Amino acid sequence: MADQRFVTYYRVSTDRQGRSGLGLEAQREAVGQYLAAHPGAVIAEFLEVESGGKDDRPKLRDALVACQRGKATLLIAKLDRLARSVAFIANLMDSSTDFVACDMPQATRLVLHVMAAFAEHERQVIGERTKAALAAAKARGVRLGANGAVLAEHHKAGAAGYAHQIAPAIRAARAAGAQTTQQIANALNRAGLPSRQGGRWHPANVARTLRRLHHI
Repeated sequence: MADQRFVTYYRVSTDRQGRSGLGLEAQREAVGQYLAAHPGAVIAEFLEVESGGKDDRPKLRDALVACQRGKATLLIAKLDRLARSVAFIANLMDSSTDFVACDMPQATRLVLHVMAAFAEHERQVIGERTKAALAAAKARGVRLGANGAVLAEHHKAGAAGYAHQIAPAIRAARAAGAQTTQQIANALNRAGLPSRQGGRWHPANVARTLRRLHHI
């Protein structure tokens, strides 16, 4: 049987990271380790330099076209930040391209659907709560952009929103007999559901999520 064909896609946040290799080296190492365990031919490579908050991914579109033309699988190093981009999910779901994420190889199209819903909801919650926090800080005379409490509120809103979205899966795990945080983590991992950071569940992040649910 012929080796599988891959198109690799890397992403860095700034031009400086692209020039220095900061972040890119770790991604290449992850891809290299995957290819060592799953031999295949890399037929094309694409590097995206995009700033935070920017959804346009021209190199991703080029990579998907290359996959379709070469009958190849899209290979990415990390699903976490990419899958939290609505643009990434939309592009991938609209294509017929298979994909593998080195940090979460069990991710499926169903997982992407779930993560898309999480990302959309989290953006809405963060936007609404951050806007309110900034308005309140401004009213108190706080110099915006230099206030840690505002940033903390931003993070808190995102974490609470994600906990709310994952709550039905936690309830289902408990109904199936999962009682400890380890058992709940195992159930969420078996279901292919990512943690808020896009990785695997562990007792610690399950416990944090349960605490947040008590305050929602």
